[in-house]
Amino acid sequence: MANEIFVGGGGADYATAQGLSLDYANRHGLIAGATGTGKTVTLQILAEGFSNAGVPVFMADVKGDLSGMAKSGDPAHKLHTPFMERAAKIGFADYSYQAFPVTFWDLFGTQGHPVRTTIAEMGPLLLSRLLELSEAQEGILNIAFRLADEEGMALLDLDDLRAMLVWMGENRKSLSLRYGNVSVASIGAIQRRLLVLENQGGGGFFVEPALDLDDMMRCDADGRGQINILAADVLMSSPRLYATFLLWLLSELFETLPEVGDPDKPKFVFFFDEAHLLFDGASDALVDKVEQVARLIRSKGVGVYFVTQNPDDIPEDILGQLGNRVQHALRAFTARDRKALRLAAETYRENPRFDIETAIREVGVGEAVTSFLQKKGVPGMAERTLIRPPSSQLGPITAAERGGVMGASDLAGKYDTPVDRRSAHEILTERAAAAAQAAEEAEAAEEAQEARAREFSAGRRYTGKRVSRSTSGTGSRSRRKSTDSFGEQMGKMVMKELTGTTGRRIVRGILGGLFKAR
Repeated sequence: MANEIFVGGGGADYATAQGLSLDYANRHGLIAGATGTGKTVTLQILAEGFSNAGVPVFMADVKGDLSGMAKSGDPAHKLHTPFMERAAKIGFADYSYQAFPVTFWDLFGTQGHPVRTTIAEMGPLLLSRLLELSEAQEGILNIAFRLADEEGMALLDLDDLRAMLVWMGENRKSLSLRYGNVSVASIGAIQRRLLVLENQGGGGFFVEPALDLDDMMRCDADGRGQINILAADVLMSSPRLYATFLLWLLSELFETLPEVGDPDKPKFVFFFDEAHLLFDGASDALVDKVEQVARLIRSKGVGVYFVTQNPDDIPEDILGQLGNRVQHALRAFTARDRKALRLAAETYRENPRFDIETAIREVGVGEAVTSFLQKKGVPGMAERTLIRPPSSQLGPITAAERGGVMGASDLAGKYDTPVDRRSAHEILTERAAAAAQAAEEAEAAEEAQEARAREFSAGRRYTGKRVSRSTSGTGSRSRRKSTDSFGEQMGKMVMKELTGTTGRRIVRGILGGLFKAR
């Protein structure tokens, strides 16, 4: 099939080839269906097709099954005969087993190369989503990011953000005049959420070196696109972290890649598994952001494919942008299920040979109702399609095999060692230390001044010698005492201010002016 990814066979006898056109693969897509209906295999064969076409792919391995793509299928596998029979039935004459160029990634750095970013790159909107902050708390976070920019302080890790929040609490009165109410209660709530995130293992995610997207968008020596697999089986225990990470990666692609218009094939394909986690409890602002990214990112050559159980998990404005669809079976046990089934059927172009709603309910495992964009972006007619068998191993590889793939990668070691460069935490710590030292020096100067005053009051010079009582020195001594008394009083006033709260703020302000530039 020229410039198409062979997906399976349709028609009355399943012998009519059904394929996803690479010309329209960046128009996004949907893979939906109930648990156990074959979504993972569909995800696997689409990734294989994109890789063979020279398109790099990113996908999350939620159940641990996709790691088998690094290994060729095996004729000794128990499903070898059924695979061959299905390939013959759907006219897949070129079917053979092969391994694919896989790179494993892991936010926790155990089942893949570590994936890292910084607080600054995550941004306040996604971070607020991750921390489940209220509107008022999100406002505090926005102020923290604004101050970091103004003061030239990089927010890289959780320590940086904590230090910035502490500084804001100490200076909340002056900040409230500039930015609105800075509440200690809101700052405390954010600090507690950061503690929860750290306890869930999120602290290791926010650290340098940050991920270089070019390390995901590569092809091997044979021109096959790299398949990037994120180990997500453990990550799924923190669903907010999972969804926020994928959103961050999508936004990074959007902000980093140049415009390419309508390419002959995508530059990158992004599969978003368990897509309902993205929208559960999401604010209107976040949904609008995702809708905007989905609408605009296709002009940068990126195709986004949402994988979920039910199409109504996806907001309507986003669902309308998903032109390529693979709908596995939906079970209609409740009124809500029946409504969702009916709505799913209505989004397909009718086929006079069968009723789409009935077909979605009746298709078996490994079968789906498909519709792919055709010439000029017109949706293809719905078709009952037998999905082709995978060429790579069905099911996971062993831990030893995974380790071998990771060790052989040219990315081995690149992201393993965290880098802690000078950033907001270090800068604020230095400022606090400098202010404390200035306060100590001011206190010592005040004590010395008071000691000098006591010496003069006792009738002695500061050197310890007795003051001359000659009449000729009386006027000179009186003038000197009068002058010293005035200087003494001024000194006391200045030292008192410097050692007080106002003085410490003045010192911080003076020091702060030295760190305006990044």
